[in-house]
Amino acid sequence: MNKSEAIGALAKALSQVQAQLEPANKDAKNPFFKSNYASIQSIWDSCRKPLAENNLSVTQLTQVVESGVIIETVLMHESGEWVSGELFLPLTKNDAQGVGSALTYGRRYALAAIVGVVADEDDDGQFA
Repeated sequence: MNKSEAIGALAKALSQVQAQLEPANKDAKNPFFKSNYASIQSIWDSCRKPLAENNLSVTQLTQVVESGVIIETVLMHESGEWVSGELFLPLTKNDAQGVGSALTYGRRYALAAIVGVVADEDDDGQFA
């Protein structure tokens, strides 16, 4: 994790966001696993308004590297305070479709993680 020198105002605002958050809806289907999951749209719908009401914003920067993609998610407060984290995802398919799939998957999980959106059931690491 990287962060600005101080994060007090950001931490206070994020705690207010988390008090307002509703779980993301599992609005998408995974035919391979025959399960439902929360799409990136559903996760954004869960957190967009509480973030804006508490003067927070999120940006996700992407970089394609030889063996995968890197997604840097940055949570910013109007004060200039920020925290960020990077997520590396290997490519299962080394083409445009594989890159797009990895980016969407990673952005979804990184956004939920940095804001605290609950979307998936806790499997206690069974599928890891």
